[in-house]
Amino acid sequence: VDDAAKLIGKIDGNPKTTVDIGGGAAKDVAPSLLKKLGCNVKTINENIGKSTRGPDPTTDNLKDLIANTGSKDIGFAFDLDADRLVVVYDRKKQSSDVTLGLGVAKALELGYKKFVFSIDTSVSVEKFVTQNGGTVQRSKVGEANVIDLMLKTKAQAGGEGSSAGFILPEFNFCRDGLLTSGLIASMLGTATFNDILKFMSNYYQSRDKIAISSDLHDKTVAKLYENMKGRFSEIITIDGVKAIVDENSWVLVRKSNTEDIIRISSESNSLQKAQEIKSQVLDLVKKSHEQVK
Repeated sequence: VDDAAKLIGKIDGNPKTTVDIGGGAAKDVAPSLLKKLGCNVKTINENIGKSTRGPDPTTDNLKDLIANTGSKDIGFAFDLDADRLVVVYDRKKQSSDVTLGLGVAKALELGYKKFVFSIDTSVSVEKFVTQNGGTVQRSKVGEANVIDLMLKTKAQAGGEGSSAGFILPEFNFCRDGLLTSGLIASMLGTATFNDILKFMSNYYQSRDKIAISSDLHDKTVAKLYENMKGRFSEIITIDGVKAIVDENSWVLVRKSNTEDIIRISSESNSLQKAQEIKSQVLDLVKKSHEQVK
């Protein structure tokens, strides 16, 4: 707590924060840090092992946290080991990518310029970095893969939008929701906070999945790559198949390592376009599957 508080610094204005512990490990540490920084802290679901919501805040609607967070205040929801953090602001749950985006905006403010993000992270975060003088490299999905590339490239910060995880090696070389909550709280009401939220609100994601036997995953993805060539300006194959549609739009197809499914994710600066891209590529996945059966 002391090390994090020293890195973040005192917060002016006594901002109001509501912390949804989720019955997990953040119970004492998160409120202690935020209070030490100068926040007014209210907690819910603070009893270990007891919670009105599920263990993963990225998949829960967080209705109790939303109800307990004022319209101009900020809410934080932690998972059980407090490495994932989801933000509630303006009376709504923010996307997992927003957690990373806010952490990245703070890192830029602190002077950091070299970042690594997982390949499924929102393009809005990457564009915000590059427009503010930073550079971005992409890794395979998974915290370990992000960290590995950060080490190889000597990146100063990074993370995974999909898992609501921000990594700041100066403090801790892994996702750290506790530190991130303090960094975000220090931004509340600032131009940086408002800028990144407004910037990211212009992008939309759409996701789907298709049941395909795991023994056909690799063949289906390989055939999909062949079927996608020539249709898109750029295709990236570091983890599944990712097609760059234009500067604001992409689609990613990845096999599951644990289930008989293949996942399709898309993003664009128009929800309709994101859904159309996803549907088009879903049809290509189905076609590719039929061709290798």
